[in-house]
Amino acid sequence: MNITIVAGARPNFMKIAPIIAAIEKKQKEGFNLQYRLVHTGQHYDKNLSDTFFEELHIPYPDINLEVKSGTQAQQTAAIMIGFENELKRNPCDLVLVVGDVTSTMACTIVAKKEGVKVAHIEAGIRSGDMTMPEEINRIVTDSLTDYFFTTSTYANQNLKDSGVPDQAIYFVGNVMIDTLLKNEKRFSKPEIWHTLDLKEKQYLVMTMHRPSNVDEEHQLEKLITTIVKKSDQTPIIFPVHPRTEKMLKNLNLDFEKLHLVAPLGYLEFNYLVKHSKGVLTDSGGITEETTVMNVPCITLRENTERPETCELGTNILVGHDLSQLDLALDDLLSNKCKEGSIPELWDGKAAERIVNQIIQIYL
Repeated sequence: MNITIVAGARPNFMKIAPIIAAIEKKQKEGFNLQYRLVHTGQHYDKNLSDTFFEELHIPYPDINLEVKSGTQAQQTAAIMIGFENELKRNPCDLVLVVGDVTSTMACTIVAKKEGVKVAHIEAGIRSGDMTMPEEINRIVTDSLTDYFFTTSTYANQNLKDSGVPDQAIYFVGNVMIDTLLKNEKRFSKPEIWHTLDLKEKQYLVMTMHRPSNVDEEHQLEKLITTIVKKSDQTPIIFPVHPRTEKMLKNLNLDFEKLHLVAPLGYLEFNYLVKHSKGVLTDSGGITEETTVMNVPCITLRENTERPETCELGTNILVGHDLSQLDLALDDLLSNKCKEGSIPELWDGKAAERIVNQIIQIYL
């Protein structure tokens, strides 16, 4: 059996790493299971892509479509053209896509038009916010998917509500957490730990990249100013996404305790998160990791496609209400954050379940 695995952006790499490891384990056990890794090139900054292959011991891709940046339409079209050519040259039995980036949707469409079945890992998550490009990607992908591998009972229900039959849904857990647990002992101090003289549980980590937070200068400035002033003298480490960096260049933000740093690799970034007092973010994936590491997390969004991180985990959703942000920061800084628990099947064995299920279907 031949599987084509698609990766396009930073979060994808964390999800495919344990899947590839699980496939290679089955190969050693004698199963006729082959894979081809396709990198669409949707993220091309070395800190956002190549580093992950090195850190997470993922084999370098068999091909890089080198799509790079562009508008949503330009990027989608380029991925589809490149992936169509790839599938014609290298036919497969199954295309495996992960997450909710543009590559996920575009490669799913191409695969189905080529008559190839699709497995979607992280199927069924929904924010209900159609202004998010990711939400459109999720809906389109899941409308075409054949095998739905889910992270939570919430995702299962979303799929059932949309008409997906029970027998096509496989509740397997969270592959992102497979990678986290496997690499937790390998987390490493970044250089900034020493240069900024950081101390355990005495700093905050912040990330922002979503259009609703960073595409309007006044909104971005107001948000950062509120966070810095409320945090008083607590250092804030802000690894800056390329999208956010462009906007920050036009702002005159000069706060002694706000440290803008380049994007970090997986092992260094998660070291910072694990040892921080708390995290402020608009990333869904980070809320999963903070939940498992029991680190308080404030999400700067009106909604989340991962409600389990709020209802069970350490995450709190504050939206764009600065008064709610103030209250959440008060609790965080005074150590009054809620206790969290780990969602079902977030145990480091999701990829193993996925590959076992694929074997049952095909072999």
